[in-house]
Amino acid sequence: MKIRSAVLREMVAEGPFADSKPLVISELELAPPGPGEVLVKMIAAGLCHSDLSVITGVRPRPLPMALGHEASGEVVEVGSGVDNVRPGQKVALVFVPSCGHCSPCMEGRPALCEPGNGANGKGELLQGGHRLSHAGATVNHHCGVSAFSEYAVVSARSCIPIGDDIDPVEAAVFGCAVLTGVGAVVNTGQVRPGASALIVGLGGVGLSALLGALAAGANPIVAVDVHDSKLDLTLALGATHVVNARDADAVARIRELTKGGVDYAFEFAGSVPAMQLAYAATRRGGTTVTAGLPHPNDQWPLQQLSLTAEERTIKGSYIGSCIPARDIPRYVGLYRAGKLPVNRLIGEKLKLDDINAGFDRLASGSGLRDLIVF
Repeated sequence: MKIRSAVLREMVAEGPFADSKPLVISELELAPPGPGEVLVKMIAAGLCHSDLSVITGVRPRPLPMALGHEASGEVVEVGSGVDNVRPGQKVALVFVPSCGHCSPCMEGRPALCEPGNGANGKGELLQGGHRLSHAGATVNHHCGVSAFSEYAVVSARSCIPIGDDIDPVEAAVFGCAVLTGVGAVVNTGQVRPGASALIVGLGGVGLSALLGALAAGANPIVAVDVHDSKLDLTLALGATHVVNARDADAVARIRELTKGGVDYAFEFAGSVPAMQLAYAATRRGGTTVTAGLPHPNDQWPLQQLSLTAEERTIKGSYIGSCIPARDIPRYVGLYRAGKLPVNRLIGEKLKLDDINAGFDRLASGSGLRDLIVF
């Protein structure tokens, strides 16, 4: 079938992307779903820094590539052997499909699925190969989803059913921002009720983590960013304190507010200075978690002695250390109960043709979680 899709053919280091137009809206040929695969009609797709880092070359991927990895959609057709979803069902899409058989999957760590991550790195689907082409030439898949497309063929293991009582547009953010942010707090960090928490970087993932910290009962919660508008939003959402990262005494201020530092610090900005701030603001015996994705060449200078002398813990968190089939229904349940108001994190709703300008907005750091709505 013929579909319209936003295709990255050349990486562009700097904007404005509205002028350079790195994403070209192209008509692609989409093959039907094979065994274990699903044809999905896209409903909405989130603009995420992980997409932006591919556009700018910070995270190189094979090109040309149909971009986008955070989305919701409706199942149109299923291939043979698919029994977890059915046509007409709404789904959230997950950007690391898990095979269920490799060592990480069997250990309950599907975010680290070896075949899933391997397929993503090659621009293929979990079952192998490609389903997208243009003028007879292969077009690569992004994270097995390629969400900035009218339709996509994905692995059934990328699909998590959602109920009809949730807005399917808002459901798009559950597959990345919510899984990553909330999961970093409750799965990776395992924040205890009454423990103090720090959220550094208030993009879609960081704001989701703030909601996760509130749902987990953390107190106090300090939010850090360079944009005052986002700091104001976090106060409205329930943060107890805010600190602008540009302040020269930001760390000292956080340690003062939390009587010596936080129990749990979470870094989502994807930069070395942000990680340094998060670690410096963590108390003795505390835990620092990073889900940020800096440039592969960036190095973080660590005072190794503090790990031992202060019994520090540092953890990395990928997709919130999640089990999608377990966690997305849980988080949707919290959303229904009013405990996880992710709708308040959603910014502009854009058309596919406006996607390059949308990434300018994302790169500025001032917006919320903008969505492409089909």
